[in-house]
Amino acid sequence: MKPFYFAFMLLLSALPSLAWSDNLYNENNYRSLASDKRAQLPGDVLTVLIYESSSASSNADTNLKRKSEIGAQVGLNQKNNQARISVNNDFDGGGTVQRSGKLLAQMSVTVMGIEDNGDLLVKGQQLLEINSDQQKITVEGRVRPLDIADNNTVLSTRLADAKISYAGDGELANHQRPGFWSKLFTWVGF
Repeated sequence: MKPFYFAFMLLLSALPSLAWSDNLYNENNYRSLASDKRAQLPGDVLTVLIYESSSASSNADTNLKRKSEIGAQVGLNQKNNQARISVNNDFDGGGTVQRSGKLLAQMSVTVMGIEDNGDLLVKGQQLLEINSDQQKITVEGRVRPLDIADNNTVLSTRLADAKISYAGDGELANHQRPGFWSKLFTWVGF
């Protein structure tokens, strides 16, 4: 019994040298139990509050006048023959362009990656279909973790390198586009 016991003890003493340990702490995946539930890792979801309002105005006036005169006078036999050419060219033009837009929405985006400085790269899209009309909102950008509120939301105005797209397709969008004949006459110059 003693030789078996001795061999068993020898095997148990050699076992720790064969086993290895791995650190359970992974810096990339660590979350404190007491921390907020804010997005901070790839795959996390963040809500973007889109409050975008823009307006632009442009005005141009042009006034151009040109006048050219050519005159000649010929006298023969005491008769006075005159020839005169006169050209006038007047142009007066102007234009005004005004544009404004407003977009209010809330949507969730996914953290796609983390920059070297800790900024989160986020991207997401939302598709709404109402009575055969589709409206698609796409959001992409960079978020500083400090800009994420306690309720895991961030304002769209706090997105760096933001790309926000809102596009519609369907019956309503089709009726807002010019028809074939309108496009043709515009292209020809009518």
